[in-house]
Amino acid sequence: MPVNVLMPALSPTMEKGNLAKWLKKEGDAIKSGDVLAEIETDKATMEVEAIDEGVLARIVVPEGTADVPVNDLIAVIAVDGEDPAGVQAGGAAPAPAQAPKADASSANENTTPGGGHMSYERVNEAPDGARPSAEPDRTKSDGAAHPPSGAGERVFASPLARRIAKQEGIDLSAVQGSGPRGRVIERDVRAAKEAGTGKAAPAPKAAPKALEAAPPAQAAAPAPAARAAGLTTDQVRGFYAKDSYEEVPLDGMRKTIAKRLTEAMQVAPHFYLTVDCEIDALMALREQLNRSAGKDRDGKPLFKLSVNDFVIKAMGLALTRVPMANAVWAEDRVLRFRNAEVGVAVAIDGGLFTPVIRRADEKTLSTISNEMKDFAARARAKKLKPEEYQGGVTSVSNLGMFGIKHFTAVINPPQSSILAVGAGEKRVVVKDGAPAVAQVMTATLSCDHRVLDGALGAELIAAFKGLIESPMGMLV
Repeated sequence: MPVNVLMPALSPTMEKGNLAKWLKKEGDAIKSGDVLAEIETDKATMEVEAIDEGVLARIVVPEGTADVPVNDLIAVIAVDGEDPAGVQAGGAAPAPAQAPKADASSANENTTPGGGHMSYERVNEAPDGARPSAEPDRTKSDGAAHPPSGAGERVFASPLARRIAKQEGIDLSAVQGSGPRGRVIERDVRAAKEAGTGKAAPAPKAAPKALEAAPPAQAAAPAPAARAAGLTTDQVRGFYAKDSYEEVPLDGMRKTIAKRLTEAMQVAPHFYLTVDCEIDALMALREQLNRSAGKDRDGKPLFKLSVNDFVIKAMGLALTRVPMANAVWAEDRVLRFRNAEVGVAVAIDGGLFTPVIRRADEKTLSTISNEMKDFAARARAKKLKPEEYQGGVTSVSNLGMFGIKHFTAVINPPQSSILAVGAGEKRVVVKDGAPAVAQVMTATLSCDHRVLDGALGAELIAAFKGLIESPMGMLV
């Protein structure tokens, strides 16, 4: 049977992608691991690999096509000795009349968030004389939708693992995945078969019957009121003279930033806590450490610490010292973490990335510094991998280099806080009852009130302030 190649979801939030370039042409032999195409997302250009073998029979979506929805058919692979010339574009029979179309979130069970593999869908050949459908057939011949494994829960698994599980009657929801992000792969299914731990796969459920007319009291609950929409393009244009502006189309990154941060302000109830941190001791320690840095073969320092490196480290340690704050909201529960993952906002042309420093509490200042320099360089070149900017519990946004003294930042979902850091400046302070001059930096913590209450947020930013003002604590 032919295999439909679908537009993959390269991140949990990806809805569309641009098919930048095909690296294989029609008629080329495909092996598992071959790079098939380059996909541009809102954040980066990713190479995607094949995980099945065969011949690239049809390219359905040409390179250069923009805004291809996730799970849309982009190519067809002939497998199992099929004649590529006989494989129809789409590779599937038309969907039965009035069969419901699966939505993007469930149509392709093989999509792996953050992965680098194509999404596949094995289909039946179209009967002779039947007109092939441009959309992959996502329903069975009786019109019933393919149910995901595990009592309705989505299971991430490779196509080969799914094929073997189907042949052996193994329920994928009962198999522990060992692939990237817990993905079930071939060896997991074979291990489950040998151990006898994979229970029989559940039979697919019949399609639900049409709802019968019911009195108002038995009708489904009304949908929540829609959120207030912003002004339309035409409404905004109406405020200005036609020759007073130029229109700049939104790129994918700007659309994603607008969508996610609007949702963040609507969904996560923000509150803000501000502290002033004296940084004279930190600046002196930074200078001392930078002077002591060794040299590489070219005579360049092995590291050069910035104030932001200390801020990242202090935030990581603060999260572990206030473990109740080292958590994120997950709809019906809170996920609490063992280590600190701190995102850092990096401005690029037209937007920003927030790469995540993993285990920031455990890493040395020099490691954090060098990691951030690498992240920043690759972010500006749009070469970051999705797993490098996804996740995190909190983030740091530093506008001090622009002379900004104080600001508040919007939390980056699914994180539960973000620290806005201003510039350090000389201010008059009171020490031992007398006026004195100190270098002071203002920091404001935005908190998600679903996860952090006021006292907990205050405890977190107090721990941060203590580390900034007594920076030797970051070295031990």
